[in-house]
Amino acid sequence: MKEFSYEEVEAATGGFAAKNLVGKGSHGSVYKARLRGGGSRTATVAVKRPSHAQGEAKLANEIAVLSAAPRHPGIVAFVGVVVARPAPADAGVKRAVAAPPPPPPLLVMEYVPNGSLHDLLHRAPRPPPWPRRVEIALDVARAVQALHAAAPRVIIHRDVKSANVLLGRDGRARLADFSLAVRVAATALSKEGGGDDDEGSAAGPAPAGTIGYLDPCYTEPGRLGPESDVFSFGVVLLELVSGRKVMDVSACPSSIVAWAAPLIAAGRAREVLDARVAAPPTARAEGAVARVLALAARCVSESVERRPAMAEVASELHGALESAGWRRRRGVVERACKRIASWGQRVRWSRRVRATKVECTEHSDSPTAASRSIARARRARCHRVQTTTRAAAAARSNEPPRIHRKPTFRFQFETNSISLSLLRC
Repeated sequence: MKEFSYEEVEAATGGFAAKNLVGKGSHGSVYKARLRGGGSRTATVAVKRPSHAQGEAKLANEIAVLSAAPRHPGIVAFVGVVVARPAPADAGVKRAVAAPPPPPPLLVMEYVPNGSLHDLLHRAPRPPPWPRRVEIALDVARAVQALHAAAPRVIIHRDVKSANVLLGRDGRARLADFSLAVRVAATALSKEGGGDDDEGSAAGPAPAGTIGYLDPCYTEPGRLGPESDVFSFGVVLLELVSGRKVMDVSACPSSIVAWAAPLIAAGRAREVLDARVAAPPTARAEGAVARVLALAARCVSESVERRPAMAEVASELHGALESAGWRRRRGVVERACKRIASWGQRVRWSRRVRATKVECTEHSDSPTAASRSIARARRARCHRVQTTTRAAAAARSNEPPRIHRKPTFRFQFETNSISLSLLRC
């Protein structure tokens, strides 16, 4: 974990200027900044700043959870913090004016440029295709699975929703916003009534989350467990497949779970599909989408015992992708380099040398490459004979030899070529 100075981060955000604001929530705001990560290298990062005292407590909790969370490509990378330090007091000097309060703590994390899943589903002009939706679901499922497998304390996110799923430039989705997350001892999950958390409360924290995604069974502090994240993820699955908002006051019923679950149970899953995109074109693709909807119905089950573990959810989504014959698309950046997971890692580009076309303007009438090679060899032999004959004739007649004009070349360069070999006719 790297520590930055407040002045450095403040300058990198332009004094927390509005033009660098990329997101705003109930507990704070997120700004875009460029910070030096070591040596002369700089990187674009996101800086989270609390907006009030309660936001500072939530940010402190997020820093603690992210520092303990496993490194995973589906979890937003934790870069560093800005810890407020009180100004040193001068010995023997009494100040008439009270010292200004210390600056609030700041969280520095990976910058994910392509917005959130919520924006992609409800604000983008073109909705995503079916393979892309299942890919995003698989990324989020693996991220939540990694949190639930953390040791020695399991991490419960408690706020899995489409607005907290960010889309990276490499095409992968990342789970963000751990302000409500808690860590629970793995041994306490098997005990009825929950276990101790980091804050020292025997009953655990009070229920919290977002309306529409919040598990209805999570009504008491002691009922917290991984099943709450499974329910929230099931709601995200329904949102992905249907394209409908989780809470729509203009519809009846307003809850996406109350609307979609009875349709799936009645075998009318086609009515849940997003009408803005064409139906799955093949039987295999249609079966994969139906498989995702059946999984979502299990995740949002009212019975906690019927909900699958996140490991099973990730395996089922992977199987749906494979059964439909969908292959994961690789973005340009992902093909060229691996994502920067921490400071100090270099981006290495692998570039292939491609052949460059070299063509003689005087002898370019051969139709094919093979015939051009044969003609080139014949012309070379003919050129040597003609040069020798002319030199001998000039010597006999005491005339200066004529200089044979060199053939001109025309080169066609390609933008991604590195080295070039020139061939003469």
